[in-house]
Amino acid sequence: MPATEPPPRPRPRPRFRPGPRLTRRLVRLYAGLTLYGASSALMVEAGLGPEPWNVLNQGLAELTGLSIGSVSIVVGAAVLLLWIPLRQRPGLGTVSNVVVCGVAMDATLALLPDAHALTLRVPLLVAGVVLNGVATGLYITAALGPGPRDGLMTGLHRRTGRSIRLIRTSIEAAVVVTGFVLGGTVGVGTVLYALSIGPLAQFFLRRFALPASGTASAAASGAPSAAILQR
Repeated sequence: MPATEPPPRPRPRPRFRPGPRLTRRLVRLYAGLTLYGASSALMVEAGLGPEPWNVLNQGLAELTGLSIGSVSIVVGAAVLLLWIPLRQRPGLGTVSNVVVCGVAMDATLALLPDAHALTLRVPLLVAGVVLNGVATGLYITAALGPGPRDGLMTGLHRRTGRSIRLIRTSIEAAVVVTGFVLGGTVGVGTVLYALSIGPLAQFFLRRFALPASGTASAAASGAPSAAILQR
């Protein structure tokens, strides 16, 4: 009988080593989320009206006595629970979004001096809005999972068939009204953010797009999954 060859030995699995591309994406993610929390703190400190979700966070902070960053973490976790019936899957960026933004917001507010003069509050507001656009471009192009509020909007879009614009507008309007009733601040900053964050985020999404990054290029071209330009 002819000799049979022994079966080939299974090759050992290579150890996972994050390459430079993944490392770059992680740096973008955490830099973007930290900057997002810091920019939100600048808008809150300006006292001229923060972005819509922080109107709600402010109102809940007034009601509960918690810091606005802590409330942001709790609200983000609660929004994640709404992903369950929508069958959304969180990623590393999703969980990090909940925690890092809230911690960075509280840390920045603790470091900022009180701004009472309008000559200080207006630059704080403008800087906060612009840096928020930079932060959005960074963490979205990292493509490591959407923020909890982004996932809620895209999940509702898929489940209902309604447009992203309608769903986003409806949710943010409800958030602003609820936050205002609870004691949150609504002002010119809220309007300025609503009008400028789209163009700013679109600009920085294109600026920070990684080579051969399908997510980033889709974001720049307006694909539904990347049309969310807010956390």
